[in-house]
This record gives sequence, structure tokens and C-alpha cells, in this order.
Amino acid sequence: MSYTENGEFSFSHENIQQDFSLLTSALDASISGIIITDNQLPDNPIIYCNRAFELMTGYIRKEIIGHNCRFLQREDRNQQVREKLREDISAGKHSIVEIRNYKKDGTLFWNELYVSPIKNKDGVTTHFIGVQNDVTRRKKAEQELERERELIEKKVIERTERLKASQDYMDSIVQTVRESLIVLDRDYRVLSVNEHFLRTFKVNKAETEGKLLYELGNGQWNIEALKELLEKVLPTNNPVLDFEVEHDFPHIGNKLMLLNAHRIELEGEYKDRILLAIEDITDRRAIERRKDDFLSIASHELKTPLTTIKGYIQMMNRFMPDTATDKFKEIVAKTGQFVERLSNLISELLDVSRIQTGNMELHRKMFDFDEMINETVDGIQSASKTHQIIIKGTKLGNYYGDESHLIQVINNLLSNAIKYAPNTETVELHKSLVSDFLKVSVIDKGMGISHDEQKKIFERFYRVSEIQTKYPGMGIGLYVCDQIIKNHGGTLWVDSEKGKGSNFSFTLPLKERAEND
Repeated sequence: MSYTENGEFSFSHENIQQDFSLLTSALDASISGIIITDNQLPDNPIIYCNRAFELMTGYIRKEIIGHNCRFLQREDRNQQVREKLREDISAGKHSIVEIRNYKKDGTLFWNELYVSPIKNKDGVTTHFIGVQNDVTRRKKAEQELERERELIEKKVIERTERLKASQDYMDSIVQTVRESLIVLDRDYRVLSVNEHFLRTFKVNKAETEGKLLYELGNGQWNIEALKELLEKVLPTNNPVLDFEVEHDFPHIGNKLMLLNAHRIELEGEYKDRILLAIEDITDRRAIERRKDDFLSIASHELKTPLTTIKGYIQMMNRFMPDTATDKFKEIVAKTGQFVERLSNLISELLDVSRIQTGNMELHRKMFDFDEMINETVDGIQSASKTHQIIIKGTKLGNYYGDESHLIQVINNLLSNAIKYAPNTETVELHKSLVSDFLKVSVIDKGMGISHDEQKKIFERFYRVSEIQTKYPGMGIGLYVCDQIIKNHGGTLWVDSEKGKGSNFSFTLPLKERAEND
């Protein structure tokens, strides 16, 4: 270790390797969140994070490694301070900023960030270390103090008007929303219910208002899962969203309900109200099950005749007479292509069916990951006359996993990159080792995906609105890929900007090899 002329630490690669164990122990003992990024890899990914950083952000290590630090800003990327941080990092300088970040559950926290470059003996910045402290309380105190100075003179009048408006507004919502709503006091006594609740659960106001929730209908609402929601979950997590409860009611039968609870902390008379929204999803879930059953049955039924058709096409190619015309040969070849496309679609539907029923199996074995990527790229490249696929990065070596399923992931990501970037000529596949994970990224310069839709593209049957009108498909490829990566203990994500392209990346834990040997 030595100092540069600027007084900065300079580490050689050998020193980093030798002292890594001691350094890791020291960093993990810190109460500040600490990360290390690799400036020599594309996008400067995180290669190390300590336990304090996990606790601060709510993410676990496998969800952090391989990402650029910007993922903590989510959609809030127009902060001016990010430009200063970007300039300092590009210049290899120290940087101290306060930036808005978001925990895994969406909670905003203010991050006091100290970034320092790590340079080798030649003065080249190889890594950055970031020390992070949660200063949310201090920022909130500063903001609240400023706000109090500005609003103190009109606070009393506005509060009175706000209370009445809030009560009137809340009452109007409760009565008009087409969903069962209950307003409770802090002791879980029913203050009011809307008409939808009365109709759905076949009760009247006299039987509900003023009663304890758990005593309604001779104890019909004395549900253990509901008690857990209101008494354990809600006080520590406001609000509670999509809490699923199933219960058999004596007069209306079995109901599957989706509960959303909000604690309304108004001042004065209306303090500590609880708004409980109840969505009956019994019929919707039954329809989803029937749809899944149909997909499973239809996929299996189609597989058998399709296999026969593929066999006949192979026989036609094998016994093709020498006198056959070029037109006839072209028709047979195109028929084979479309049958193969249909076969792939049915295979994806079967994968969806297996995932939904929990029957997706991984057949793990040790295989050469680099060779798998090369062979997959060769297969796609031979079928694509419009794009060149460029492989970059480091050698990954052997990996213990389901090779056929991971081929399916690479195949899908590359095919999408080619399909949705029709006006470009290249697609890049980058592979790297990041800490104890391997990382693969497929990068295109195509149409890109908006931030709102990035959250949904890994959902089953979801398709980006602009893509639906231009490109055929069912919206199940990325869903299947996401499930395959999750079943391997990894993470799949996208970093994209509308009109500038997309970067689909996944990480796989190398420790899976040792755990499964």
C-alpha cells in the first residue's frame, strides 16, 4: 500500500487479494453501510457489500452484487446531485453527497455518501469504496423545521378545515367505492361500513356498526390471519397491501379475500382510524386456476400431434426426390420452421404450467458455462442475418446447474434483443465474475422500456404496450426466464431507458456449485 501525490491510497491487485479476508472482517464490523465497486468492469458494478448496507437498504447480498449503485434511486434519477457524483467518479476523485435512495420495500431514505477511489501503483482507478449513512431523521428534522417556519401562522385554521374535509372525504370514499370497506377505531370497533360490504356479506348496519370486528356475525370475523394483520403486521408496516386471507363463512361459503389496511392518523376526534379494504378474489382465483388447467391440458394435448408432424417433415426432407422443385423444397423448409416455432411456444406454455403447479424441476450437472454461451450464440447467429452478436468479458469456467434451462434463458434474452432492436446491427453479450457470482448481460440499442413497465415485464402474460401492436407474442418468455434464474438462486433484472435500449442482466451464485456437489 502507498500514497499518490494527491494523498490517496494506492493498492496493487496482489495486496487486495492478500488482505481481502482482513479487509472484509473489518468492513463487516462497521455500523456504516460499505460497498466496493469494480471500475474495470462495464457499468462499475458492486462487487462487495457489508452487512450494515444490507440492513440499511433491505436488500440481501445476491440482490445487490452486480448492480450499479443507481438501482437504489429507482425512478428518482433526476436528482442534480447525481451529476456531481457522476463527474467525480469519472474524474477518479473523492465525493461527498446527500442523495435520496429507496429501500427494497419502497421506503425513502436519505443517504450521506462518501465515495473514494482506489488506485493501483500506476495511479489508475480500479475500484471505488462507498461509505453510506442513513441521515433520514436529520433531513426530516431539517425539512419539518423549515416547513413549520413557513406555515405556523395559518396552521390552526388549515388544520380545522382539513379535519372536516378529511372526514367528509373519507365518508364519501367509504360509501361509493365498489369494494368492501370498513372503518375501525384503534380498538378494532366498527365505526362505519359501506353498502358493498353489507351486500357482499349479507348483513345490515345495525349488526355491524358499534360492534367489535371479531364479534361480527357471531364470531364469523374472528379470523386468526385477520388478527395477525391488524394487531401484528399493521402497527409495524403502514400500510399493509394485498394480505391474502381465506375463510369459510357460514351463510356465504368459502371466500378468498385480499385485504389492504391503512392506519389513518388524523388529529383530534378522528385520531387512529383504521381503513380496511376487502376485495373478494374467490371467482378471479378460480378463473386463474381454470386457465392454468386449460393451458396445461392444451399444451400436453398439442405436443403429441405436433411431434408426429415434426416426424413427417423430417421424413419428407430425408426422402425428398431429386426431381423436386426448388419451390417445393422451400415450402417444406418453411413448414419445418413454423412447426419448430410452434413447438417452442408449446414448450414455453408447458414451462408456465409446471411453474404454476410447482413442478418445475432442475436437472443440475457440472458444465462449461463459456462453451454453453458460445454454442447458444452460434445457433442464434446462424439464424440471424441482420445482427452481429458480440461476446465480451471474462472466462466464467464450470457451473453446476441445469444447462438446458440456462440455454433457454440466454436464447430468449438474445432473441428479444434482436427482435426489439430492428434498426441496429449489433447485440452485445457481456460475461463477468462479480464477487462470488457470475453475471451475464445482454445489451441492445433498441426501443427501450419505460420505468413504469419495467416493473411488470417479468409478470406472466404481460407485454409492453408499444410491443403488443408491432410484434407477436404471448408475454411468457421473460416470466419463464425469471423463474429459471430464481430457481437457481439468482436474480434477473433490466436496466433500460426509453428510446436508448435495454440491458438485461442476471447473476448466479457460484456457491450453488459447492452446495449441490
